[in-house]
Amino acid sequence: MTRDLGELRDHIDQIDAAIVALLAQRMDVCREVAEVKATSSTSVIQPSRVREVLTSRRQLAINAGLDADFAEQIFRTVLAETHRIEVAHDHPTTPPTKIADTLLSALDTVAVRIDHVVVAVADLASARTFATTLGFSVKETEDADIVTADAGGVTVVFVGPGNDAAVQDHLARHGSGVQHVAIEVLNANFVKDALASAGIPMLTDVVVDSAGHEQLFTVLDPSTGVQFGFISRTGHRVPISGHNVRALFRALGSH
Repeated sequence: MTRDLGELRDHIDQIDAAIVALLAQRMDVCREVAEVKATSSTSVIQPSRVREVLTSRRQLAINAGLDADFAEQIFRTVLAETHRIEVAHDHPTTPPTKIADTLLSALDTVAVRIDHVVVAVADLASARTFATTLGFSVKETEDADIVTADAGGVTVVFVGPGNDAAVQDHLARHGSGVQHVAIEVLNANFVKDALASAGIPMLTDVVVDSAGHEQLFTVLDPSTGVQFGFISRTGHRVPISGHNVRALFRALGSH
């Protein structure tokens, strides 16, 4: 018998409660780990252990039929909280009081994280060298003048001038620097309606690419020099498309 929506949501609520309880249990164990490390002069950060955890959790996700990138994103957040707790063990303070309901706006309701940042650069080769030296994994896209730089859950997209008049014009007017910040949201159309209600000038409507990325962009804000993009995923988690980034610059140039 098929359960109705209310029953399914109740089941999800029960699962979420169990997840929170398990997270609390995990953090209690981490506090014990902090005590052991403190008495044994063991470094708080253990890179080999971090790699082991992330790799094994990705494999667990694959075995369970979950997207491995999604699982890694969750466990990186868990590890960040773990590290905070272990460091805080040596600096005990009274924790601040927090409340459950902190949602203040429509965007606050659906914003998830910074998905990626696009940076226009006059010298792509130097940008690649800089990112590689920092420790980013630099990869080419299908566009020879656009590369992605990834480290953990952080993605920076570097766009060189190439032979594209739109990118060259952007660089001439603004110089090298951040061109737009893309925020992952639960639903791009919801954001579109919310921004329209707020009177925010938009560069594009919601655009859907072949990978199922739903995206929309504000115009470049003159007071900050930054443009915001909003992206929701309806398909598989796949790398950033160079062609999509190129199309954005051309749309910006024609605005």
